[in-house]
Amino acid sequence: MKRTSIGVRIALSVAVCVSFATRLSADEGMWVFNNLPLGHLKSKYNFEPTSEWSEHLMKSCVRFNVGGSASFVSSSGLVLTNHHVAADTLHKISSEKNNYYSDGFLAKGFEDEIKAPDLELNQLVSIDDVTSRINSAVNEKMTAAEAGDARRAEISKVEKESLDKTGLRSDVVTLYGGGRYHLYRFKRFTDVRLVWAPEAAIAFFGGDADNFEYPRFDLDATIFRVYEDGKPAKIEHFLKWSDNGAAEKELVFVAGNPGRTSRIFTVDALKFQRDKRVPYVMDFLRRREVLLTLFSQRSEENDRRARDELFGVQNSRKAYTGMIQGLQDPAFIAEKEREEKSLIDKLKSNPKTAKFADAWKQVGDAQKRRAEIHGKALNLGTRLVGIAQTLVQMAEEDAKPSEKRLTEFRDSNRPSLEQDLFSPAPIYKDLEQVVLADLIARALEMRGADDELVKKILDGKSPQARAAELVGGSELDTVDARKKLASGGKDGINASKDPLIVLAKLIDADDRNFTKQSEEIEEMERQAYAVISEAMFAEKGESTYPDATFSLRLAFGTVEGYEENGKQLPAWTTMGGAFDHEAAHKAKDPWKLPESWHTHRKNFDAATPLNFVSTADIIGGNSGSPVVNKDLELVGLIFDGNIQSLTSNYFYSDKQSRSTSVHSSAIREALSNIYGADRIASELGK
Repeated sequence: MKRTSIGVRIALSVAVCVSFATRLSADEGMWVFNNLPLGHLKSKYNFEPTSEWSEHLMKSCVRFNVGGSASFVSSSGLVLTNHHVAADTLHKISSEKNNYYSDGFLAKGFEDEIKAPDLELNQLVSIDDVTSRINSAVNEKMTAAEAGDARRAEISKVEKESLDKTGLRSDVVTLYGGGRYHLYRFKRFTDVRLVWAPEAAIAFFGGDADNFEYPRFDLDATIFRVYEDGKPAKIEHFLKWSDNGAAEKELVFVAGNPGRTSRIFTVDALKFQRDKRVPYVMDFLRRREVLLTLFSQRSEENDRRARDELFGVQNSRKAYTGMIQGLQDPAFIAEKEREEKSLIDKLKSNPKTAKFADAWKQVGDAQKRRAEIHGKALNLGTRLVGIAQTLVQMAEEDAKPSEKRLTEFRDSNRPSLEQDLFSPAPIYKDLEQVVLADLIARALEMRGADDELVKKILDGKSPQARAAELVGGSELDTVDARKKLASGGKDGINASKDPLIVLAKLIDADDRNFTKQSEEIEEMERQAYAVISEAMFAEKGESTYPDATFSLRLAFGTVEGYEENGKQLPAWTTMGGAFDHEAAHKAKDPWKLPESWHTHRKNFDAATPLNFVSTADIIGGNSGSPVVNKDLELVGLIFDGNIQSLTSNYFYSDKQSRSTSVHSSAIREALSNIYGADRIASELGK
């Protein structure tokens, strides 16, 4: 089988011993559905999923366009996900009068279910390997820039042909860093309505202090429903509801969309992450957290408006803290260096494979180029600036053939692009102005006050005054204004006096230049990692998993507790235990249960499991993933990992790393005996 390598397409003809990035630890892995580890499951658990089992689970899952996972849990279109995944929608449909995020929501009937303004749910229905076709577009005479352009053009053609043929959203997913390309086809659901959400006080009980910790006591769950033609959708593939939920030591499966992992990264790439990128991101997050906290403290309404973004920033800040702790562990880097040297030495020892050792050098060269442009991207990305940039670039890109456009403007991506661009969700100008002022100030700090583009952006004013002028004078917070500009094409954009459109035109060349440089570096890495992947395949076949790419994966493990600081932590907590946790913190926020739980305390079984942990290998993006047993019954809902799992972006260990889930029994118990939602509870799994 031929692959694209550094300048040539050749095959590894000699197997090499590859421990680097392929050595599986226990039940490690985020597996693609068309290449599940059947042998491992059979030998360790005496369980071998059938193709029907895999297809049913695959088609029972959906992906949220705002980031996150979910599953169908009824034949009438009910969708189960996390409250924190739903938070984007809960905030968008809320107002100063009705705060559905904080206060919760229950639709008494179909007519009361609230339509989300811009949600898109994607159900994966098929996967095809298109590696040969994508690689055939590239030859050894091309520069990295030319190869990247050719590859992206071929990907665009594949996606467009598939969309035209099937009517399904079609995305080519890059796997193994460039070793494989798979075409994923999705059915899109865009009429999505809120059915039930608990109060934030129980969905995020313990707040940021308990986030990524265990034991946990959170009902982090929300239920939507998908509609088609104005009626609840008829769903063929959905998950049955387990009567008893997960049991200790039971084998469970997690089907969801893990965001990004970097386990194939070379030592040079890991050091760039450790020394440059992760610290840079952490500084940005800390700064934004302070800004949003101060904005929130000004009023209750300010707190409501900023709450969703503040949660996201705090969550990311804590996650990156865990990542960098793993990267800063000298033992981890030393082990990676040892494994990498061993593999390169083996490649060099054989004349037929010696040339493949250059792949690691090419990744190293790419990191040097990354360092040259690091921190130079002009980030003014508020919601309104993002809209302005989309409109400006869309007018320019639409004049080109689809395959030559920037990725997000290809014909295959147009429905999703417009779903977001023309969303009627509210945009709060006061928050926009505060954030933009800080982003302009940060650009001034990063690029220097004498930078010509920064001076043009400021236009002789302070960052605060300029942001007020830009946001205050714009009409892009209205859908009508956006649609008018979009329909006017380049002439409409060029004639526009909207200050944010003028700003977007001003920074467009700089943005495109940075994108071009980034794409060239990515192509260098893609070609190099394709070679590294071939080394893995030569030894293991394809019995190893690719890094996460926010595409549907299957993970598995067992339900079990772990030891921390000499104390054995249980596999699960209980609903009654939430009251003990509240009392231990003297019922002070964020450890104050909602009134509904106190009112109905005698109505539910306090021994009902609330949260549980398992060894399943997950990462951000898995939030909302269903946890199922061998019979494909839903036993839980992923909502978090523990603090030890935060190194999972780079490596996995089942010693203490755990995924944390809401127990299925707690969801049903709460619906029926706390929230009076028997209508919904009776639909689950039917």
